[in-house]
Amino acid sequence: MQLVTILGSTGSIGISTLDVIGRHPDKYKIYALTANRSVDSLFKQCLQCNPEVAVMLDQAAAEQLQQKIIKAGLAIEVMSGVQALELVASQTPVDCVVAAIVGAAGLMPTLAAAKSGKRILLANKEALVMSGALFMREVEANGATLLPVDSEHNAIWQCLPVGRHQQHHFDGKGVRRIILTASGGPFRDFETTQLEHVTPEQAVAHPNWSMGQKISVDSATMMNKGLEVIEAHWLFGMPANQIDVILHRQSIIHSMVDYDDGSVLAQMGNPDMRTPIANALAWPERIDSGVTPLDLVAVGRLDFTKADVNHFPCLALAYKALEAGGTSTAILNAANEVAVDAFLNHQIGFTHIAKIIDRVLTELPSNNGDTLEQVLADDQQARQFAKTLIN
Repeated sequence: MQLVTILGSTGSIGISTLDVIGRHPDKYKIYALTANRSVDSLFKQCLQCNPEVAVMLDQAAAEQLQQKIIKAGLAIEVMSGVQALELVASQTPVDCVVAAIVGAAGLMPTLAAAKSGKRILLANKEALVMSGALFMREVEANGATLLPVDSEHNAIWQCLPVGRHQQHHFDGKGVRRIILTASGGPFRDFETTQLEHVTPEQAVAHPNWSMGQKISVDSATMMNKGLEVIEAHWLFGMPANQIDVILHRQSIIHSMVDYDDGSVLAQMGNPDMRTPIANALAWPERIDSGVTPLDLVAVGRLDFTKADVNHFPCLALAYKALEAGGTSTAILNAANEVAVDAFLNHQIGFTHIAKIIDRVLTELPSNNGDTLEQVLADDQQARQFAKTLIN
């Protein structure tokens, strides 16, 4: 029986994880569930799973949850704040931590899990985007097991040559390139001039996946894919020039590995996050995820086109930050989070997201990122500068 902490249990990844876990009560038990401010959602999950601990990042929300827990007669400890997130990610009884908090807020608790040598199911891109070298160093030093949950990285992980009972320590030998697939989001067929007039409501309506607002906008700008390029670099030790992105509108092939001998291995499946979650939860075994089996005859065709960086400038900015190194990727991520939030609140237009990120990335100096303090300082500086540009 594995004890599991889910960081960000009320988001789409957290909900999908609970669905998979619920199918295997003999294998998994929830130790802790966490959320930001979604009191009602977390309370419903507490009623369903009866965890030992529930954490809300927001203190006022935690107090509201506490009252509901007491009224329901549940013996669940309620905590609040970043330190509480770090605690439930590193507690001795916990076997597995699902890192599903979106954005920079997920960095510290995920890092705490790494320092505690946990089995980490990584769905939070920012842990690697902001501090890839630091994070991977902690994983190695503390014997943590890092398993990717992003559908693309999980696909690559399944296609790389690794022993059944080994974690990935892949040296890149024999691999020509990693190919990340992208649906292209809701605006893949738009003319560039049309992008100036799109609304937040249009941007969050992803054609293939059901996701939260921020990640849906990132998918629409292709920044999400840019962050995945950075993440793939750290997970698999591949340089930027060996990581390609292509558009694949059906989202059936989740990514591919191209080998020197001409072989291309692809992982396929219906677009449902329960597949990579189940794969990482049960590794090296396989368990039922609840996902409908893939029917290739019903799919009928698979289409691929080049990812145009002129149409998706955020993708080019991610490559630029990765090649610059140091804290450039943390600066990129911070500026993007601020710009996306401003777009969702109707403060800026869709095409201004990339323009703001470009200015922040160009005008702010980066550091080598050797310490967490450097990373966090440059993150805050980038946020402040981005907000200045918006206002």
